[in-house]
Amino acid sequence: QVQLVESGGGLVQPGGSLRLSCAASGSIGSIYAMGWYRQAPGKQRELVAVITIGGSTNYADSVKGRLTISRDDAKNTAYLQMNVLKPEDTTVYYCDFETRLFNYWGQGTQVTVSS
Repeated sequence: QVQLVESGGGLVQPGGSLRLSCAASGSIGSIYAMGWYRQAPGKQRELVAVITIGGSTNYADSVKGRLTISRDDAKNTAYLQMNVLKPEDTTVYYCDFETRLFNYWGQGTQVTVSS
């Protein structure tokens, strides 16, 4: 059974940094895309960043230049380096791994940016 386990969330001051990790356990196979999403209360889940198996990346306009997605296929892990964080980045972040047959979601990790 595949599970995605997220870590790295927490409380940080504006302008600070966090690094989120999402690791897959179990036999997941090839992961075509690894993505990070976020969802604020009462709002739809939105894409933050995605990286394909070939290394191509795509970012939401609101995070370009501040957040960087990366992946380690040997560890079945995705990372989201978050720099120059703003209060509006506060919400729950979810990872999503897309394989040939399924999409797997993490349980979510809270990021709070506040002084």
